[in-house]
Amino acid sequence: MIKSSKTSLLLLSGTLFLFLGCGSSKVPESQGGFTHSGIYFGKNFSPNYEQGIADGCTNSKGKYKKSHRLFNINNDYNKGWFLGRKRCRNLLKLDENGDLIL
Repeated sequence: MIKSSKTSLLLLSGTLFLFLGCGSSKVPESQGGFTHSGIYFGKNFSPNYEQGIADGCTNSKGKYKKSHRLFNINNDYNKGWFLGRKRCRNLLKLDENGDLIL
């Protein structure tokens, strides 16, 4: 009987973890924050950080975009650019010939 209770508890815990872990990553507009290309990035970013995210995201989708001046002198832009490039990578669309789909 004890073994069955432990198994049931483990199964219940695993099921609960799946339901809680599979929730939407969308944040209600009322909570604010920064969204680009349908991806929510978070709250309280400086304008340069947001510009870096937008430029990095554009870059990862196949159109090169980077402010080299800001990238070299502004830490927020630099970090935002890398974050945008990383989070938007899956938005790159190529056809069967490997050409960019806009």
